[in-house]
Amino acid sequence: MKPVVSWGRLSADPHHIVGLSDPSGVGSLICNAPRPGIAHGMGRSYGDVCLNPEGILWVTTGLDHFIAFDDDTGRLVCEAGVLLRDIQRLAIPRGWMLPVTPGTQLVTVGGAIANDVHGKNHHVLGSFGDHVRSLTLVRTNGDVIQCGPDQNSLWFAATVGGLGLTGVITHAEIQLRRVPGPWLDAETIPYANLDEFFRLADDSEMGWEHTVSWVDCIAGGGGRGLFMRGNPADASHRPVPERRKLTMPLAPPFSLVNQLSLRPFNMAYYHLKKWRAGRAMTHYEPFFYPLDNLLEWNRMYGPKGFFQYQSVVPREVGQDAVQAMLKEVSRAGDGSFLAVLKTFGDRQAVGMLSFPRPGVTLALDFPNRGGRTHRLFERLDAIVREAKGRLYPAKDARMPRALFEAGYPRLTEFVKYRDPGISSGFARRLMGS
Repeated sequence: MKPVVSWGRLSADPHHIVGLSDPSGVGSLICNAPRPGIAHGMGRSYGDVCLNPEGILWVTTGLDHFIAFDDDTGRLVCEAGVLLRDIQRLAIPRGWMLPVTPGTQLVTVGGAIANDVHGKNHHVLGSFGDHVRSLTLVRTNGDVIQCGPDQNSLWFAATVGGLGLTGVITHAEIQLRRVPGPWLDAETIPYANLDEFFRLADDSEMGWEHTVSWVDCIAGGGGRGLFMRGNPADASHRPVPERRKLTMPLAPPFSLVNQLSLRPFNMAYYHLKKWRAGRAMTHYEPFFYPLDNLLEWNRMYGPKGFFQYQSVVPREVGQDAVQAMLKEVSRAGDGSFLAVLKTFGDRQAVGMLSFPRPGVTLALDFPNRGGRTHRLFERLDAIVREAKGRLYPAKDARMPRALFEAGYPRLTEFVKYRDPGISSGFARRLMGS
């Protein structure tokens, strides 16, 4: 047994690693497991949804085969360990693209379904689960369940966003969307405060597919930032740029994200981007996945690592709640330069435990400073709770159980579909088993 590294966090407890590579053999492997396990893809979750201390990790990256792709309809059938990156590289030259993609393409299809990931276009195309037409779920009792929006729909609703707790996904059929190529017509607009952010978000909702913003959470909690929006564009004459990947070579002995570095970094970043603001043709990779170009960027937080705190609150109280959270972060002085603010559309999610809901979502990274960081989280929790919001399980490592139960009203319904042979650190922490 050996320790396993989840991308954002090192588990000090050992895991037993079992690689899955043959879909037909998954049932026998997980049925005969001596203890509960959990499917584990690229480990890109920030917390413990894909960790299982003292238990088994069924690593799915060996389930990486494409089964079928229809050039005419954009229907793709693949195994659950296929990376979103590889789907994009297969599909885009053929005029198709994933309809929804998160902030990194280095995640598996199974992980994208289990966390019902969202992107910058929720107001147009929803979350990942909205485009899954069917999936194959293998349970630890040997059952194999085919489910989708029109077949075993409650099993489908439990599995999409179900954090891997209903079984092991082996295959999925996904509907891709037509695109003219790999380019986006993109625009960056500086904004001075949250009033301007919400006005930009509302004004962009009809005419722009992708919208997102970086927000400066240090500058007095005022909410200045950079609003980015984009639409697919036909620019087939443009050469695809070469992207040189950089790597953070090692973890420094202390976090490079600290009170001395944050304020000047955020100020420099805001003014540089403000100076370069405007409209430009942008390749999809830097627009969708800006951090994929800096490998191991999490090392900048030092040996103690970092937490991400992502919430969503209803739109009617969104501005007040976001303002209150930014003020708490600014007052604490432990802010983030990876702060993302965006709105979700007025649509209900497919999954019982899906994170997206109508409202506004704020994502923040914080270096781990022990009790001081947790006390800040308690103050942020109080704001989210009062606003009747929720936190994102895929990025959580410390959510209070009461906030989880209040934020996910279909939790009681979901529990009926859990696989008793599957567990995770998250499940034991917030569901008791």
